[in-house]
Amino acid sequence: MVPVSHFQKRLPLKGGKVLSMEVNYGRRRFLRAAAAAFVASQGGMIGSAAAQFGEVDQLPSFNGASGWLNTQPLTTSGLRGKVVLIDFWTYTCINWRRTLPYVRAWSERYKDNGLAVIGVHTPEFSFERNIENVRWAAKSMRIDYPIAIDNEHAIWRAFNNQYWPALYFVDAKGHIQAHQFGEGQYDRSETIIWRLLSKAGHSGTSREPAMVESSGAEIPADWSNLKSSENYVGNEQSEGFSSPGGAALNKPRLYSTPSRLGLNHWALSGEWTVGKEAILLNQANGRIAYRFHARDLHLVLGPDIGGKSVPFRVLIDGQPPGAAHGVDVDDSGNGEVVEQRLYQLIRQPKPIIDRQFEIEFLNAGVEAFDFTFG
Repeated sequence: MVPVSHFQKRLPLKGGKVLSMEVNYGRRRFLRAAAAAFVASQGGMIGSAAAQFGEVDQLPSFNGASGWLNTQPLTTSGLRGKVVLIDFWTYTCINWRRTLPYVRAWSERYKDNGLAVIGVHTPEFSFERNIENVRWAAKSMRIDYPIAIDNEHAIWRAFNNQYWPALYFVDAKGHIQAHQFGEGQYDRSETIIWRLLSKAGHSGTSREPAMVESSGAEIPADWSNLKSSENYVGNEQSEGFSSPGGAALNKPRLYSTPSRLGLNHWALSGEWTVGKEAILLNQANGRIAYRFHARDLHLVLGPDIGGKSVPFRVLIDGQPPGAAHGVDVDDSGNGEVVEQRLYQLIRQPKPIIDRQFEIEFLNAGVEAFDFTFG
């Protein structure tokens, strides 16, 4: 694999993902957002969004939406008088997935007290542009609040946003009052909602925190044991690829796995085609091996254009995972790729140590996109 070029950079954000961009442009955005996040975390809700964002302090238009789910198209004028929570997401993002139980709980708790939660689905991978995929994901994740489909990143640009997940808190007059980038600070976020609702005259709002229920991939990361970071397996942004001879871009090649992998290195075996966004298995029984250090291991997978499901087997340190299996695998390591989505393959009990993960696909026709950990 070629490393990320000097023209592109994925900037780090704990508990969040950053859209790839030119370094200078991205660094300015990142530093401004990081400074704003620090001020907000120290001082609670900030009154002037202009001070936070430098540019955007009014709720932008949703005119760039290419579609809507769970609602008729919404407008900024139609939302006046409501406190609005904007949630930027893309359905395969594990960082966003771990924030979803909180956003879902806030929507349910405060929807009758003047809060409107609006999810803005801005896709990262090409298959996330398929509205039927988003519709399926929203239903499976029990999202019933309005969703704007932002396939052209028009709303994303209007907010000057760079992150998944990103929350923007808007008062009843349409002014952006605060934001939260990445995971965490849930108490602060709910406090902001309370304050904005109170200021808007919803004095009956309960100050008891909303009841949050998390399971599966939505459970918070084990940050104290997390020593592996997100890694794309497509050619454009991958790191740590260790199959002998490197990768051949956009053409089938037979790969092998070295006898030993270093931490956060990975390799292929079998015949694969390495593309810009994903890798495609051309023949049955191809494998991916990855040495990692984390409680959880996830992989974004999907069947190729043919759409047939692909069975697989998972090993950890050469053995079936047993109690270390994720929600998409049984204790013998068996699973099946059916939809284009994030699959949780490992959730191991303590102690958390360096482990070697392997996945073998029993049929051809599977695409892999992105490893994430928790």
